[in-house]
Amino acid sequence: MDAFYSLAVLACPVGMGLMMWFMMKGNRQQSGAQAPQDKTAGFAGFDKDPRQPEIDALRNEIAGLRAKVDSRPEAPAQERTR
Repeated sequence: MDAFYSLAVLACPVGMGLMMWFMMKGNRQQSGAQAPQDKTAGFAGFDKDPRQPEIDALRNEIAGLRAKVDSRPEAPAQERTR
């Protein structure tokens, strides 16, 4: 009966270790065959990332907001009453 409990306690860590080993083994075989990917490649048939115009618009909006904040005069420091 003690052997059964020992086997049950060791089954999980040993199984997890074997799973990790097989997964790492599979990743090494695939990584050698793949060509390096371009940042803009791999978007379902698009030559470039279709999200790029939206990203550019958001960056422009952020730049405008930063310029607006930077152009405001500094408010006087307020003392904390707590």
